[in-house]
Amino acid sequence: MSVAKVIEITSTSPGSFEDAIRKGIAKAQQSIEGIRGAWVSEQKVELAEDGTIKHFRVDMKLTFILE
Repeated sequence: MSVAKVIEITSTSPGSFEDAIRKGIAKAQQSIEGIRGAWVSEQKVELAEDGTIKHFRVDMKLTFILE
């Protein structure tokens, strides 16, 4: 029998949503073993004064197996 836990993280990137997702998962894997999946629940952008995109932000739920 497996038991899983779900946590929520937020990650940002100046480049893209995909980069924010990859960086967030990579950082979480440094301290959490057994991550099995990620669900992106929200995507947002932060704009600079001139209206250009400053940061891409994602809110994700990560699922990992408890041992």
